[in-house]
Amino acid sequence: MVDPNLNPEQIALTEQLIRPYIRRTPVVEVNGADFGLDCDRLVLKLELLQHTGSFKLRGAFANLLKREVPPVGVAAASGGNHGAAVAFAARRLGKPATIFVPSPTPAAKLERIRSYGADLVISGEYYADALEASERWAADSGALQVHAYDHVETLLGQGTTGCEIEQQDPRLDTLLIAVGGGGLIGGISAWYSGRTKLIGVEPKAASALHLALQAGHPVDTAGESGIAADSLGAKRIGDLMFPLAQAYVSRVALVEDADIIEAQRRLWRVLRIAAEPGGAAALAALLSRAYRPEPGECVGVVICGGNIKIPDLDGSAGLPP
Repeated sequence: MVDPNLNPEQIALTEQLIRPYIRRTPVVEVNGADFGLDCDRLVLKLELLQHTGSFKLRGAFANLLKREVPPVGVAAASGGNHGAAVAFAARRLGKPATIFVPSPTPAAKLERIRSYGADLVISGEYYADALEASERWAADSGALQVHAYDHVETLLGQGTTGCEIEQQDPRLDTLLIAVGGGGLIGGISAWYSGRTKLIGVEPKAASALHLALQAGHPVDTAGESGIAADSLGAKRIGDLMFPLAQAYVSRVALVEDADIIEAQRRLWRVLRIAAEPGGAAALAALLSRAYRPEPGECVGVVICGGNIKIPDLDGSAGLPP
């Protein structure tokens, strides 16, 4: 059953609350042919231009503004983007933050977190290890735990992305959204509530929502593997978002790592947009034909993260200059 607090009215109120602290990120309509696609209308929501480089800031501010923060501050576990968002929001609101990350977290994301003045703790090899460490620390210290995707406030904050997209382009027939733990697609699902077709996109190496929908309930998966593991590698989909996905997500498209890399290349070639792997994953579903639009279908794609070192685009990732 969908949590009754996860509805368009609450998302609209949350949007008003966090509006002074977030960017209204742009949408850009592009020629699908430039990407080798047959889409009549292709619209990109450039959420990678958000403060901290990802949509995660919306949920971070929603938590810190809607919940009481104790003097000891907040704690969060993250593969990088959520930690940076919580650290930024905490600094902006004058609150201490302690961020726990696993050891494989990309250097660009570690630098982001440190730059916002948070205490950074590297704990374990996987997100689950960092989450366990952060929960222990929060229990011992009394800090407010800010979950990356499985708090009502997190989902409400991420749902403001959908609110913003609909204001900017109400003509979208379909919206493609990358899925990790499900906070973004869960919040957007709560906003649209069936008014627009939503397609989740997951790497085949980390397909927690796909497997949960098959099973009829969230299940533990191998997770945390593949090129986008730091942002889309959740071992289990969020319990709060799952009923929303059952009700409002049409299906999940699965993509290979090679598809994601190609999406990064196309974004860089066509628009000079430097997206991280998780940020480019939704576009990968179109490029790989894992999702095939109908003739005349207006398709939106959320480009949700851009925390990547620029040398990766021209060097180690093999992307073109």
